[in-house]
Amino acid sequence: MSITLRKGREEDLPEILELIKELALFEKAPEQVVNTVERMKKEGFGKNPVYWFFVAEHKGKIIGTAIYYLRYSTWKGVRLYLEDLIITERARGIGAGKMLFEACIQEGKDKGYSGMAWQVLDWNTPALDFYKSYNADLDGEWINGSLDF
Repeated sequence: MSITLRKGREEDLPEILELIKELALFEKAPEQVVNTVERMKKEGFGKNPVYWFFVAEHKGKIIGTAIYYLRYSTWKGVRLYLEDLIITERARGIGAGKMLFEACIQEGKDKGYSGMAWQVLDWNTPALDFYKSYNADLDGEWINGSLDF
């Protein structure tokens, strides 16, 4: 299967939001997605973008995305934070995830960041196995916190 990889564009956002909704359904939280294409346009393609993304395509159709932003670690400096690595269910296992993950690694290296971080659900065995194949440090010690405004 021929997969192409490229930086995401504004016109990709409707398909990206559909992938996000597919991920939320897989993670058993579809009601949590309140984002909109309009908001994603403003926040990713406005005056001060706060996120970027890569897309994987097959035959002109987006089959996956890696959405990332920057975070600052007081211990390590600037790090690329991989918010979501999503491959549509019908295209899993063909290498698109590997291509997207490695594009993020390369982006971080090219920009001189100190590393990359992400989260993965403890029950998502395929994702855990994927990250372990990179010898990633999967730390189960930290508890995530968040507030909605």
